[in-house]
Amino acid sequence: MAESPPDKAELRKTSLEHRIEAHATAGPLAGDLLAGQFIEAIEMAPGEAVAGYWPMRQEIDPVPLMKRLFAAGQAVALPIIEKPEKTLSFRAWEPGQVLEEADFGTSQPPIEAAALNPRILMVPLLAFDDRGFRLGYGGGYYDRTIAALRPAGELLAVGIAYDAQQIERVPEDEFDQRLDWV
Repeated sequence: MAESPPDKAELRKTSLEHRIEAHATAGPLAGDLLAGQFIEAIEMAPGEAVAGYWPMRQEIDPVPLMKRLFAAGQAVALPIIEKPEKTLSFRAWEPGQVLEEADFGTSQPPIEAAALNPRILMVPLLAFDDRGFRLGYGGGYYDRTIAALRPAGELLAVGIAYDAQQIERVPEDEFDQRLDWV
């Protein structure tokens, strides 16, 4: 009898443990390495909007990348949770900006920060597979946001992860959105 795949709750638990181990090994160098790899791999038009995220729970820190993008003249944004829609919108971010506390232990730009519509979206995750599916925290915010942004124009959804976060297969549901890059 074939073994059934783990449920998403159990997979989230073990994937978080793998990310914690990878984060402990890579430490603060991961953000700098990410910055170099991202800038080398992703083509961007001058001034184009790129959405990052404020790191939490041993996620790779994208702030070094966001600082480099800002210094190079890109518009950089952070997500804002829109309720009750459970989607994300994006507001302008810049180095040194005072951020507000937000849901889930993250931070966001203040309400007066300009709204941006990113073409490139950095997506945090717990696990990913070689098909481009990701396992998130279970709220569906990024899946709903990617689904809403794709019809509006070209979107590049880039998962940000350690190699150790790759698994054989992420169980997907009909609303799960595939990443373009990891």
